[in-house]
Amino acid sequence: IDAGGVVSNPTCGACLGGYMGILGDNEVAIATTNRNFVGRMGSRSSKVYLANSAVAAASAITGYITDPATIK
Repeated sequence: IDAGGVVSNPTCGACLGGYMGILGDNEVAIATTNRNFVGRMGSRSSKVYLANSAVAAASAITGYITDPATIK
């Protein structure tokens, strides 16, 4: 939260517009889902980056996409 991120429970989440809502205009998400296309998680101007769970966790700590090997 201090880094400006929100961590949710494992769920379909934004991809269905269900749990925790969808991405708004120009919002950015890093997700561990298995697919991505424009508008899948909300606004067509949002940006969604796919990553494995280690990268997603490291990125939640720093607030930007981060190599988990750099976290100390």
